[in-house]
Amino acid sequence: MKPDQGYRGVGTGGLAGPETVLQRSWKKLTVFLAMIRFEHTVFALPFAYIGALLTERRLPAGHDLFWITVAMVGARTAAMSLNRLIDQEIDAKNPRTADRALPRGLISRAEVWVYVVLSFMLLGVAAWQLSPLALKLFLPAVLILWFYSYTKRFTWACHFYLGLALGLAPVAAWVAITNGFALAPVLLGLGVLFWVAGFDIVYACMDYEFDRRERIFSLPARFGIAAALWVARGCHLTAPVFFTLTGVVLGLGPFYFAGVAFAVAVLLYEHRLVRPGDLSRIGVAFFNMNGILSTGMFCFTLADILMS
Repeated sequence: MKPDQGYRGVGTGGLAGPETVLQRSWKKLTVFLAMIRFEHTVFALPFAYIGALLTERRLPAGHDLFWITVAMVGARTAAMSLNRLIDQEIDAKNPRTADRALPRGLISRAEVWVYVVLSFMLLGVAAWQLSPLALKLFLPAVLILWFYSYTKRFTWACHFYLGLALGLAPVAAWVAITNGFALAPVLLGLGVLFWVAGFDIVYACMDYEFDRRERIFSLPARFGIAAALWVARGCHLTAPVFFTLTGVVLGLGPFYFAGVAFAVAVLLYEHRLVRPGDLSRIGVAFFNMNGILSTGMFCFTLADILMS
């Protein structure tokens, strides 16, 4: 027996066993979080907080903020996990996504399904803790999140459906605290819808050739990259209109409208990064700038609430 063989034999038993199991579990969790891009929860979460801030124009109770956060994390984790499960075969064919965890076998479908169930349970518990209407809307929310991944199989308007799913964030936060609906969060949600649809259209340009070859529905695949980028610009001109209308309806102050101006500046910068013949900087436009936009708008709104 070679020395290293004896060493491995000891390492598989005794006190080292539990540590190995923990290390393996941690590695699986790390793979899962990377697979769903957990850090990108920041895209929609600030708008949920904005919706919560605007309900009574003051800081919400800690209880409400905590459970809104839990609900958003649960909803996004479930939605992204389902997306990876439903799109596994498509991802395996696409050179851009073939390196994802499921196509590579780094995590099993059964393990991802466990996370889906746990995430929806988190969302359900959060809805129960927040308001009766939030709990009643739990099942419709699950169906909306579940359905998104199928839209690219039959309509190029899939980008707008994704915008709808994320645009529910401020509306859901409003419902969670007030147990009712109002015009302002709907306007804010429409702003989020067009913002998300716009950057998702830009992002889909990277898969133009693949989508056309595999007959995946997307706006770039249907109308071409140049036309798709013009639609994205139109979406990003529309989003600030709805953000502005939200402030007008609620009579918000200068800090909020400065936040809208900040969002416009970020969107303009994003579109300077992307050209039909040069998509190399889409990663910067999509991942970095959109997180900056949502976080910046939240900070400006918070300042407006605190200063009013």
